Amino acid sequence: MTDLTKLSLAATRDGLKNKDFTALEVTEGYLDAIAAANPKLNAYVAVTGDEARAMAKASDEKLARGEGGALEGVPLGIKDLFATKGVHTQAASHILDQFKPEYESSVTQNLWNDGAVMLGKLNMDEFAMGSSNETSYYGPVINPWRGEGDNKDLVPGGSSGGSAAAVSAWLCAGATATDTGGSIRQPAAFTGTVGIKPTYGRCSRWGVVAFASSLDQAGPIARTVEDSAIMLTSMAGFDAKDSTSVDMAVPDFAAAVERGVKGLVIGVPKEYRMDGMPAEIEKLWQEGLEWLKAEGATVRDISLPHTKYALPAYYIVAPAEASSNLARYDGVKYGLRVPGKDITDMYEQTRAEGFGREVKRRIMIGTYVLSAGYYDAYYVRAQKVRTLIKRDFENAFADGVDAILTPATPSAAFGIADQEMASDPVKMYLNDIFTVTVNMAGLPGIAVPAGKDGQGLPLGLQLIGKPFDEETLFAAARVIERAAGMDFTPEKWW
Repeated sequence: MTDLTKLSLAATRDGLKNKDFTALEVTEGYLDAIAAANPKLNAYVAVTGDEARAMAKASDEKLARGEGGALEGVPLGIKDLFATKGVHTQAASHILDQFKPEYESSVTQNLWNDGAVMLGKLNMDEFAMGSSNETSYYGPVINPWRGEGDNKDLVPGGSSGGSAAAVSAWLCAGATATDTGGSIRQPAAFTGTVGIKPTYGRCSRWGVVAFASSLDQAGPIARTVEDSAIMLTSMAGFDAKDSTSVDMAVPDFAAAVERGVKGLVIGVPKEYRMDGMPAEIEKLWQEGLEWLKAEGATVRDISLPHTKYALPAYYIVAPAEASSNLARYDGVKYGLRVPGKDITDMYEQTRAEGFGREVKRRIMIGTYVLSAGYYDAYYVRAQKVRTLIKRDFENAFADGVDAILTPATPSAAFGIADQEMASDPVKMYLNDIFTVTVNMAGLPGIAVPAGKDGQGLPLGLQLIGKPFDEETLFAAARVIERAAGMDFTPEKWW
C-alpha cells in the first residue's frame, strides 16, 4: 500500500470515501510518522493519539454507512492557539501551564462537524508573537528543509511554524494556523507549503487565543492549493459568538481552483521593489507574472504609496492590542501562579516568570503607546495610517485590478539562533515586510511555493485579493503552482 501520509488531503478524502483504506489506517500512519519525527522537528507540543483513534473509528463507522462530512476521517494538526475542549491549549506559553479549556473554538468545531480527526496541538511562537518559531516555551520548531549539502537547522517561519513544518514533513494532512501580520504566509513560504489568510471576518475568532483582535485571522496551511481550498471551506462560516464574523455564505472554494486567470488584471506594486532585495526573489516575482500572463492575465503596474508606513504602524497597533488582550493572564483563575507576598506581587511574579522575552517586549511597547500623553502621538496616528493603507488597496481594486502579486518573504528560511536576527528584533520584524499590509487592510492573501533559492530552499509568491474574493486567489495560485511544476518535498533527514 502507498504510504498514506504522502497523499494530498484531497486524495486522502477521496480514498476514504472509496473505501481504499480506513480512517484508522491513515491516522495510525500519521501517529507513527509523528512519533518518529517529532523528537527532531518539535512540531507538536501535544499528541492526542487516543482521541485521534476514537475519532477515526467513528469516521469509519460513518463512511461504512455511506455517510460522512466533507473531511470525514482526514487527520489534521491544530495550532496551539485554538481552544480544544479538554486538550492542552497554551499558546506555547508558560503562563498558560496545564490549561485545558472547557469549550471548543468555533473553527475546530466546524472541522470536527465535517468529520476531521485531531492528531494533536502544534508548536508556535508564544502567543503568536514571532517570525521564526523561536519564542515558544517548548523550544523552536525545526524546518524539515535544509540547504543542499548543509546540515544546519533552519527556522520554519512563524508564528505558525509548527503547522507549516508538520504539513511539509507529512505529519498531518493539513493544519489550522493563524495570521496577524504574516504568520500563515511566511511559514508557508519557508516550508514549500500553501497558506491562505482569509479576509478578516471570514473565519470565527471565537475560542482562538487573542494576540491583536483587529488583525488576527484563522486559515489553513496545506500541501496544495486545492487542499487549502478544501480546508478553508470547512473552517469558514458565520459565528454569532464573534462580533467581527461576517454573515456571508461560504462558497465551495475548491470549485474555484481550476477557474484560471484569463481576463484578470494582476497588479504589481512598485513600492514592494525594496532596496537590497535578493536577485532570486526579484527573478521569481518576474517569473510569476510571466506565468499569469501566459494563462491570459494582464499585468499592470500599480502604486500603494503608504506601504512604507505599514511596518511601523503595524508594530504600534499589534502590541497595543496585545497589551490589552494579555492583561487577563494574571495567575488568578487558570494557568501558572507564582506565589507573592500580596496579590500585586503575585501578579508581578507570575507575569515575570510566565511570559517570554518577546511577549514582554511587545506588552511593554503596547502599554507605552497606549499610555497617557502618547496615545494620540502613536496609536491614533497608526490607526490613521492604517486607513490610508486600506484606501490604497481600495483605489487599486476600484481601478480594475483583480489581484496583486508580490513576493511572500524577503528571503528563504534562515538559521535557528541566527545571531543577526537574535541581536536585532527590528531585523526579525522586517520578515513581515510583504505581509503586514494585508492584515492592516483586512484583505485575503495566499502564499504559494513558486521556486527555490541557490541552496535549493523553497521560495513563495504572495497573491493579495479583494475582500471576500478568496476564490480568485485560489484560481491564480493554482496557475502559479502548476507553472512552477516543482516538487516541494523536503529530503528526509529526520
